[in-house]
Amino acid sequence: MRKNKKIEKFLKEILEDLSDLKAENVVKIDIKNRSALGDYIIIASGTSSRHINAIASKIIKKNKNNIISIEGLKSTEWVIVDFGDIILNLFKPEIRNYYSLEKIWENGVEDEKINFA
Repeated sequence: MRKNKKIEKFLKEILEDLSDLKAENVVKIDIKNRSALGDYIIIASGTSSRHINAIASKIIKKNKNNIISIEGLKSTEWVIVDFGDIILNLFKPEIRNYYSLEKIWENGVEDEKINFA
């Protein structure tokens, strides 16, 4: 149970950071009972490659001790930051629409769209 609270706290911190960094269309998908990949997938968009790079860089710098791997930082069309229990996906909107990760993870379960307003 202690691990779950730690994961939930870390998840909340990442979501708050995404809000502070003006990430758009943030979706949190609970995959605990659907996959061994982790507990949560977060999908968010940036307005440009530069915005995605800024979001990723700040989250990476803040959480460097928790990162398992990072992919896509050079192109910044799609950046994945794997924290083990949480996988963060940052996309340019057109790339996000192309890959439609939300649809891949659809399973009759309502995923939580995060509103920062």
